[in-house]
Amino acid sequence: MKSVDVLASGSPRGGRKLLQNSSIALASLAIVLTALLGHPALAQDRAVDSVSDSQAIAAIVNDHVISSYDLDQRIKLVLLSSGIPNNPENIARIKGQVLRNLVDEHLQRQEAQRLNIEVQQEEVDRAFERIAQRSNMSVEQINKTLEEGGVSRVTLETQIRNDIAWNRVIQQQFGPLVTVGEGEVDEVMKRLEEESGEPRYLVSEILITFDNPQHAEEIAAGTQRLVEQIRQGAPFEAVARQFSQSASAANGGDIGWVHKSQLPDAVGEVVAQMQPGMISNPIRTLTGFYIVQVKAMQTGTGADPMMDQYSLMKVLLPLTPDANQAAVARRAREAEEFRAQVSSCEEAPQLIKKYVSGQSSPAETVIAGRLPAQTRQALAGVPVGKATAPIRSEYGVEMLVICGHKAAQGEMPTRQQIDNTLYEQQLSMMGRRHLRDLRRDAVVVYR
Repeated sequence: MKSVDVLASGSPRGGRKLLQNSSIALASLAIVLTALLGHPALAQDRAVDSVSDSQAIAAIVNDHVISSYDLDQRIKLVLLSSGIPNNPENIARIKGQVLRNLVDEHLQRQEAQRLNIEVQQEEVDRAFERIAQRSNMSVEQINKTLEEGGVSRVTLETQIRNDIAWNRVIQQQFGPLVTVGEGEVDEVMKRLEEESGEPRYLVSEILITFDNPQHAEEIAAGTQRLVEQIRQGAPFEAVARQFSQSASAANGGDIGWVHKSQLPDAVGEVVAQMQPGMISNPIRTLTGFYIVQVKAMQTGTGADPMMDQYSLMKVLLPLTPDANQAAVARRAREAEEFRAQVSSCEEAPQLIKKYVSGQSSPAETVIAGRLPAQTRQALAGVPVGKATAPIRSEYGVEMLVICGHKAAQGEMPTRQQIDNTLYEQQLSMMGRRHLRDLRRDAVVVYR
C-alpha cells in the first residue's frame, strides 16, 4: 500500500506508538455523549467450562469464550459511540462485524498474555481521564452516562486495555525491525515538491480488511451499510474509531492533506472525482474496502486549518435539566450580556461570577482537528477575547472564550515528519499481518 498520510507529523522515533483502532482516542464521545452509554461487569477471557449453562456462547476462541452478553454489550457500545441508531435492523446489520472484532481482540489479548505484557489499572484510568477531558466532562459524569445508557464501564475499559496491550505487542515485536531509509524519505520529498501545484484533499478513511477473497462479498455488503449510516447522520469519526482497521482509526480516520498519488490507486481515482463533503461508496483494493470522506480541497501547500491551535476557556451558567422557561430565558439574556462585555480571558472569570453560580474552567490549548466538528464551527469567525454563541447543555448554558488562536503555517513537511509517518505506516502494516497470522493459526468456533 502506498503512503497515505505523509503530510501528518509524528512523534520522535523513540516515543512512537502504533495507532490502532483505539477507544483511547474516542474523541467521538464528545460528539455523542448526550446519547451515550452500564450493566453488570463484562465477562472477560474465560475457559469454556467456567461459563454457566444460563449464559449463551457467541464464539469460542482457542478455548476461551465470547458470551452473548459480551457481544450484546459491545454492540450497544458501538451503536452509541458511533451515533448509529439503536434498533433491531441496525443491530442485525453490525452484529457479524462486531463479533469478528471481538474475536480479533481475544486473539490480540491472548498474544499479549503469551508475551507477558500487562496493562495496569492506572493506565486505563488515565485513558478515561483523557476521554473526559476531550468530552469536556468529568470521569464521574462519564460513568453516570455509561450507567444510564445500559453499557458497563468495564465494556469500554476492556477495549481500552486491549488496545494498549496490542500496541505494545506490535511495538515490542516489530518496532526494532522497522527501518526507514534516507532514499525513501527523499522519494517522498521529491514527489511532494513535484506535486506542489496539484490539488490536495483533506481526507478521512475507513478501512475494512478481509483475509480470504471468498469473504469479500460479505464484507462489501457490511461496508455499504456503514456508508448508508454515515450518510444518514452517523459521525464519520466515530464510525472510523469503532470499525476501521487502519492506523488512522485512532484519529477518527483523519489522514490529513494528501495528493492523489499518496493514496492507493483505486482510492486516489475516486477521491479525484469527489467534491468536499462527499462520502464515497466502498472502494475495493486487494485486501479490503475503503470508505473515504473528502472534507476540503485546495491547490498548493496552503495551511491545514485542522492544525490550527486554540486556547479555550469554558464558562458555564448552570441550569437544571427541568428548569422552567423563565429561568432558561434569564440565562439566555445573561449569556448574551456576558458575550457583549467579555474581551479577554483575563476578565472572563470575574465577569461570569456576576451571575448566580456562574463558573469558568482554566484555559486549555487544543488542536482544531481534535475538536468535535460542531465546536470548530462555533469557533469560526469568533475573534480572540470573545465568546462563542451559547449552547444549552444538560448542565446549563455553556460558552467558550477564545484566549488565543495560532493559525497553522502552510509548508512542506519536514524530513523527520515524513520519516515518522513512514515508520508508523510500516509498523501498522506489520501489525495487520501479525493479526492475520494469529487468525490463521487460531481455532475459532462461531455459535
